[in-house]
Amino acid sequence: MPIGYLVSTLLVAWCTAFALAPPRPRHSSPSNLSYSFGFLVNELPFVAFYWLLASTLLAIGQRDIASALGWAGLAVALLAVVGLVLIVRRAQQAGRSVDRALDQTLGAHRPRRRPPYARILLAPYLMRRRDVERVANISYGDAGRWNLLDVYRPRSRPARAPVFVHLHGGAFRSGRKSKEARPLLNRLASRGWLCISANYRLSPSAQFPDHLTDAKKVIAWVREHGATYGADPSVLVVAGSSAGGNLAATAALTANDPRFQPGFEGVDTSVTAAVSLYGYYGPYGDPASSPRNFVRADAPPFFVVHGDLDTIVLVDDARRFVELLRRETSSPVVYAELPGAQHTFDLFHSLRFEAVVDGIEAFVEWSRASTTD
Repeated sequence: MPIGYLVSTLLVAWCTAFALAPPRPRHSSPSNLSYSFGFLVNELPFVAFYWLLASTLLAIGQRDIASALGWAGLAVALLAVVGLVLIVRRAQQAGRSVDRALDQTLGAHRPRRRPPYARILLAPYLMRRRDVERVANISYGDAGRWNLLDVYRPRSRPARAPVFVHLHGGAFRSGRKSKEARPLLNRLASRGWLCISANYRLSPSAQFPDHLTDAKKVIAWVREHGATYGADPSVLVVAGSSAGGNLAATAALTANDPRFQPGFEGVDTSVTAAVSLYGYYGPYGDPASSPRNFVRADAPPFFVVHGDLDTIVLVDDARRFVELLRRETSSPVVYAELPGAQHTFDLFHSLRFEAVVDGIEAFVEWSRASTTD
């Protein structure tokens, strides 16, 4: 009896349904079933299709289709394929959303590149590039493995490369520097940027402002030691994903604030611009920990990217943060809202994230040009 085939197709169809229309919680939450069931299929629909195809071919080869359960499994597989097609079409809209956001705010365009279809279709997990080298586990503080960073740089090793710092997500309680945004870090490094991905201390042993202090220590490390690796800290963009987006935003808004720079108060921690991917903008633990509390008129330019179906950090939170920035600051605030995107859309080479990477490249290059003009 083809029970296994029916179960496998039902599983893909279930996850596809959650990717297409996840039930929305009332409030942002660190985890929920809507995210757990749907986010992989949402970013890797081609992998789900391969699974359905392989399962169907196996069922046909074993002559399991010619039964009631087999036909039921095939019907479910076809419905799932229709859902996967809708997911792909929705992901293709990300480029238009990013283009519109850059156009409306900066008059800039993302680089027009053909998506790397071979990598998206066949190797979405493959991150390495031949023209990029990674120098791993460099210490920037005294908290052991929690104060380590990786440097991604061109193998040509330019002497004065602009700097892009990324901080990982994980609800301030988990995560690591080698998880999110690696397609972005490798892309920018291949374009001549020196990219840094850093760990930081985590709760419950660390509390506010420890995480923020570590983020500033990374910026301070770039200013004091980055030249050894080819960095030019006169152009320094800070970025983050989820909780890292909170830290990147807060670090950008509290430049040179001695309250958050104990022992290195005299080091310049200002940044050229900030990028937040599906960021969390509320408080964690201490009410003062929200970046909303530090918005100021002279804030640097921001690029905020969020999915309209995010069930971990609701899109309304990102909209409110962007509205506050635009109301209170004089710098450009680019906001791209991605149709159908869930949380953690930056883990793989996907149709959606490749479009976002193109947009971020356009934004950081605009920031670099604005600094040097």
